[in-house]
Amino acid sequence: MKKVVLISIVGVSFLFLGCKKRLDSFLFNNDNSITEYKLDSYGGDLALEVPIDYLVPDSDIHLFEYEIVDEGAKLKVSAIFVGDLNKIKSDTVILYCHGNKDHMDHYWPRQKLLSHVGEQGRYGVLMFDYPGYGLSQGTPSEQNIYEATNGAMKWLSKNGLSNDRLIVYGYSLGSAPATKSVGDKPFVMVPSKIILEAPFASSEVMIQDAAILGMPSSFFVNAKIDNAEQIKKCTVPLFWLHGVNDDFLSIDSHGRLVYNNHKTSWKIKNEVPGAGHSDVPTFIGYSDYLNEILNFIVN
Repeated sequence: MKKVVLISIVGVSFLFLGCKKRLDSFLFNNDNSITEYKLDSYGGDLALEVPIDYLVPDSDIHLFEYEIVDEGAKLKVSAIFVGDLNKIKSDTVILYCHGNKDHMDHYWPRQKLLSHVGEQGRYGVLMFDYPGYGLSQGTPSEQNIYEATNGAMKWLSKNGLSNDRLIVYGYSLGSAPATKSVGDKPFVMVPSKIILEAPFASSEVMIQDAAILGMPSSFFVNAKIDNAEQIKKCTVPLFWLHGVNDDFLSIDSHGRLVYNNHKTSWKIKNEVPGAGHSDVPTFIGYSDYLNEILNFIVN
């Protein structure tokens, strides 16, 4: 009997170790097969279906690369800035940290939507691809998504942005670098305010949600992200949004825990009835969604 049990345990261990790559996709579901960004011409899956009203003029679309260092290796990171480059030194900029899926083409509708906060072009919006996503070089890891975020801040700083005009928006996976930027201080800039949409509490809770033998997340993934603890260090205002019907990162075990752990400065929340993980702006209504963000920024 003992022999049978031992064999079973060893077999299960090898089974899950063999699936580690699949389990890592809970955090990094990247696609690096593209050769160029298509933006409005992209025919793949989109994060939102945005009406034609939310167009961005070609003159406001700026694709570029910046360089980071990851474990001694130099990597090129792809980014898109929407807005007037000359206004970075005087206006507010939203730094958008996207989710874990595909690449920037997938999230382009969200960036376009955010460029209409207030009115189209009132605020600049910068989005970037994490290493291993889209045309960004490398393989995604917890550390290099922080490095990529810091690199985006360096670019903004060099173009004249100051801390008091930086808003960081973290969606899903993007809640990790967003929360890190207002918790510890490894970043070149510290945002004046933070927006978290559908944040996850930690990699530990994410794996526990998957109900895999109740083993620690370190058995399955390398990342040790803990947004629920990091947010305790946050001293800037927080705007939190989460779909009540989110079945990927539940509002109970993830979102509310992050929100409740924010103890200093002021904060507002929007628990969105009916919304799942990816459609919070849709259920709020795009106009109301943009107005809520605008009110958070200006107040």
